[in-house]
Amino acid sequence: MGQGTGQGPRSGRRRARAALAVLTAAVLGVTGCDVVGGDSPSPSGSASKRPKPPPVWDTTPASVAAVGDSITRGFDACMVLSDCPEVSWATGSRAEVGSLAVRLLGKTRAAERSWNYAVTGARMADLAGQVTRAAARGPELVTVMVGANDACRETASAMTPVADFRTQFEEAMATLRRSLPKAQVYVASIPDLKRLWSEGRTNPLGKQVWKLGICPSMLGDADSMDSAAKLRRNTVRERVQDYNEVLREVCAKDRRCRTDDGAVHEFRFGTDQLSRWDWFHPSVDGQARLAEIAYRAVTAEQH
Repeated sequence: MGQGTGQGPRSGRRRARAALAVLTAAVLGVTGCDVVGGDSPSPSGSASKRPKPPPVWDTTPASVAAVGDSITRGFDACMVLSDCPEVSWATGSRAEVGSLAVRLLGKTRAAERSWNYAVTGARMADLAGQVTRAAARGPELVTVMVGANDACRETASAMTPVADFRTQFEEAMATLRRSLPKAQVYVASIPDLKRLWSEGRTNPLGKQVWKLGICPSMLGDADSMDSAAKLRRNTVRERVQDYNEVLREVCAKDRRCRTDDGAVHEFRFGTDQLSRWDWFHPSVDGQARLAEIAYRAVTAEQH
């Protein structure tokens, strides 16, 4: 009894200290991450309530610049062998078209905040120069529709090689990104030129205009159905498909670029959508259809 009584207080203190150490370790083990500022989620799950980052694609850009070829210039939509940019699908002001710029910005702001740098006859090799001029405006959205003239050459053998087409498009995108790293880019596919031939060849006036030099690789000798003519037209059609694949692949590498997913190429242009002068370029109604396609693509929510 005496020995136990002499050691009792010391033994009790040791047990108390040991119990305190165990309790302290237990508390730190539960709360340690929060104490040292770690990033483990708290028991309340507050980490799951953090706001999501804004989407990369803005469906309401505040300005638009267009680059491309005769389609974006409204060529042959208002008068024969002439540009008519006021009916352009991208930046036109005419109410019956409802251009992309007007749909996005409204008529007044579109007049002040949209610009058309497309050039009739332009090919992919010309795109970098157009992009440079457009970039000086600092647009939030750049629309691209180009490539038909790379297929519309004097002969099928003179069409732009697919590898060159790719390199030229990559260079144009790199040029744009050097000046406008955050600008959005909408790339329209190239129309099915063979379908345009199929629709237009029923019109005698259109075929006469074709003889002036409009897309001879596809439209030359329009009524011929021999094997050579069929092979030539199919070769042009396949080249356009290859170009569209290049547009899709290059655009897919840029997180601020989106295409129409082939919608323009697949659109079944009828006689109402074709110029009443050359029966090949889009009419005013055709320009309105292109504007609808573009608007759907640009305003689609990001998935």
